[in-house]
Amino acid sequence: MHTLRTPRLTLRQWRATDVPPFAALHADPAVMEFLGGCLSYRQSADFAVRAAHELARRGWGLWALERADGAFLGCVGLAVPTFSAPFMPCVEVAWRLAREHWGCGYASEAARECLRFAFETLALPEVVAFTATGNARSRALMQRLGMRHDTGGDFEHPRLPAGHALRPHVLYRLARAHWAHAAR
Repeated sequence: MHTLRTPRLTLRQWRATDVPPFAALHADPAVMEFLGGCLSYRQSADFAVRAAHELARRGWGLWALERADGAFLGCVGLAVPTFSAPFMPCVEVAWRLAREHWGCGYASEAARECLRFAFETLALPEVVAFTATGNARSRALMQRLGMRHDTGGDFEHPRLPAGHALRPHVLYRLARAHWAHAAR
C-alpha cells in the first residue's frame, strides 16, 4: 500500500482510532450538505473499513488524512465510482474533511499529491471530479487543481431519486498532459 506525504500531511492507511472523528465528520450537516445527508456511526465505520480494504487490495484509494501533529482531518484520495454514467470508467479524486479543517489548504495540498500519484505513478490518462451543482466550495477546489468543467459531461446522479435537489451534478476533468504542463 502506498502512503503519500506532503510537507504538512500524510495520506495513510486507516486506523480504528480514525472512526470516532470520521463519524463526527459525517454527523456534521455542513460537511454532508452536498453528500446526501449525515451518516450514522455504523455507516462511517463501514465506510472506513471499505476504504481500508480497498487500499490494502489496490495499493491506493481513499486515504485517511493526517496532519503532521497526528490530527485526523478526514479522507482524500482516488476512487473508482461504482455507479453508471456516460463518463465511466474513470478514476475520481475526492475529499471529505472535518469542518474545523476547512480553509487551511489541506484538501488542495492532499488532492494535488493524489493527482501527482495518479499521473506519475499510476500513469492514468485522466482524473475526474464531480459534485452537486450547488457545491461552490468543491467546484472552486476543482478549479484550483487545474481541472476543467466539462459541461457536456454534467449528469444526474443515479443514486439520488429523480427530483432530488442534489441529483444534478457537474463533471470536471484533468488530463495528464494538461497536469504535466501546469505542473511545470
